Amino acid sequence: MSKAFSGVGARLALALLVVLAGAWALVYLIVVPSLESRLVDARVSALARAAPGIARELPADRFRWPDFIEAASASANARVVVYDRVGPPSALVVAGDSGVSSGEVQHDAIALRAAERRVERAGTVTRGDERFAEAAAPVPGSPSVVLVSSSVHEAEATARVARERLLLAGGLALVVALAVGYAAAWLFARRLRRLEGAAEQIAAGRFDEPITDSSGDEVGELARALDRMRLRLAQLDHARREFIANASHELRTPVFALGGFLELLRDEELDDGTRREFFATMSEQVDRLAKLATELLDLSRVDAGRLQVGHEQVDLGEVAGTVVDEFTALAVAGGRALELDASEGVWVDGDEQRVLQIGRALVENALVHTPEGTQVWVRVRTGLLEVEDDGPGIPPEDADQVFERFYRGGGPRASGSGLGLAIARELALAMGGTLELVSRPGGTVFSLRLPVATEAPTRDHVSA
Repeated sequence: MSKAFSGVGARLALALLVVLAGAWALVYLIVVPSLESRLVDARVSALARAAPGIARELPADRFRWPDFIEAASASANARVVVYDRVGPPSALVVAGDSGVSSGEVQHDAIALRAAERRVERAGTVTRGDERFAEAAAPVPGSPSVVLVSSSVHEAEATARVARERLLLAGGLALVVALAVGYAAAWLFARRLRRLEGAAEQIAAGRFDEPITDSSGDEVGELARALDRMRLRLAQLDHARREFIANASHELRTPVFALGGFLELLRDEELDDGTRREFFATMSEQVDRLAKLATELLDLSRVDAGRLQVGHEQVDLGEVAGTVVDEFTALAVAGGRALELDASEGVWVDGDEQRVLQIGRALVENALVHTPEGTQVWVRVRTGLLEVEDDGPGIPPEDADQVFERFYRGGGPRASGSGLGLAIARELALAMGGTLELVSRPGGTVFSLRLPVATEAPTRDHVSA
């Protein structure tokens, strides 16, 4: 039970109860006293309107006063008393037969003020345990004063009934509000618990169960966001598994090759030519391992936000020339042509080593993933380095994913770790540039755009 009342549903229900209770208490403290005050004021106002008329119509013949007072009392629904003022000191005595004793009302403050100042007065007084609404008016041409008095017991009773009914209605409303609020909050909390369970499944690595919530409120939006996260994590998990398999294969192949060559070198008597060939192959495998380790290191730096790039003026044409020189032998060995088309003095802002790394990744990608006889061009324009080939092109289903991490195309030429182009794009973005792909049957173009240098270096700077 304690758990049921410690959740968000119970807290929302209790919050609703507190708000309603506060509103009800505010109404009770303001409306009920205000109602009673209005009823009393209305009675005082009614008597204040009746008193001057009674005073004006009071007969001059005092023998007729008892009948007049009785009729006036019935008409005003109040007690009518006529006073004579005596003194000094000023005092009032009941004149005529008003059905009251002089001692009962002779000290009436409202009637005394009206008699002394000869003006109309109205208000409330308390005699004994009872409260009265009163209005007094002087009789024209006479020292007498007419007092119209009525108990406010009915107004107080009406206010008391309203108070009791408000208490009862408020209590019932609070009970209903608590029940309805708790039920609604429980349903709301149930949706949150479903999302919590879905998040626990995702945290446990189970991505096969979709997260559904058809509502259009914030919880529904959260559910849809979690489902998008689930799909993305599922893709990343699939890519991770593929990468582990690919990386294991990439690591195992050179390691096994190195181990085999070492065994042969240790156990076999080899001539110098064969030994040199073995060493050359082992060097290639070491380079392959070093390249994979470098890619993994760059990827970890990207994920950790610690990838550092310099910002200096780089001669894009010189970088392109260096890349072409490095890969010319590989191109010739694979039966491909590699040509340079570069303008002189094309300066960009960037990191020279990182631009070289991107250029190498693009050229290597073109040479490795195209068939024999393919022509590859490296072009340099203002702020732009392009690597184009006239190969078969990249299928549309692959073109959308070539920059994804760990992604390797599905064709027969799929190879490598699937990290080169992904890291190349991250490096381009880190230098404030972009890396884009345009591919169609018969040709593919990778375009690296970098910020153009605002001011080319001086000749002395270049010479240095």
